[in-house]
Amino acid sequence: MQNRTVVAAGVLGALLALGVVAGSFLMGGALVRFKMADRNVVVRGFAERNVEADLAIWPIVFQNTANDLTELQRLVDLHDAQIRGFLKAQGFEDGEISSMPPQITDRKTQPGMDPGVKLDERYMAQTAITLRSSKMGEVKVAMRKSGELVRKGIVLAQDYSLVPEFLFTKLDEIKPEMVAEATRSARAAAEQFAKDSGSRVGGIQRAEQGYFSIEDRDKGSPDHKKVRVVTTISYSLENH
Repeated sequence: MQNRTVVAAGVLGALLALGVVAGSFLMGGALVRFKMADRNVVVRGFAERNVEADLAIWPIVFQNTANDLTELQRLVDLHDAQIRGFLKAQGFEDGEISSMPPQITDRKTQPGMDPGVKLDERYMAQTAITLRSSKMGEVKVAMRKSGELVRKGIVLAQDYSLVPEFLFTKLDEIKPEMVAEATRSARAAAEQFAKDSGSRVGGIQRAEQGYFSIEDRDKGSPDHKKVRVVTTISYSLENH
């Protein structure tokens, strides 16, 4: 092992003499870029946190059909009230519940529809009631109980533009600690590289805080998030 270290140090020393050493590699989870001709090292430090979503947005989309608009509106109002009652029974308040105007479709006038075809129910309405709440536990329970709405005769529909969302809104609370952790990660990588190359870390030449990303931890757990940040720092390298 010692012989390998001596050989590696010798090769590195020869390249340093030529002033052409450049490249990148991973060290301790941080990306290291180096260019010995300029005597600096650029490192990227990483920090990650697993967090719980703190805000849920749940659009409940339902459909009604009828042969006249008066009856259609009656059904929309009935099912709107039933869904609101269901949500209140789960512990939610009026301020957490909102309704979108129904979208009415005249099926008889749809492209490709034969005017001579008799429809039992000419009109269709699609409506969405949206729950926006920070009561994460109650939201998940209500979602599991949504079958109760079906048993009441409510036709729940799927709309890919209105899907449940779980959000993490407290990023500012963890930003400083995560930036500090990413900076420590970058510094540790720079110091390790300097040690291996027979140098020491000097001052910071340039620092860039990368953007924060918030993603689902996995597809099956959208209420669990992974927060990540990357910090890029350029250090000068000095001889011992």
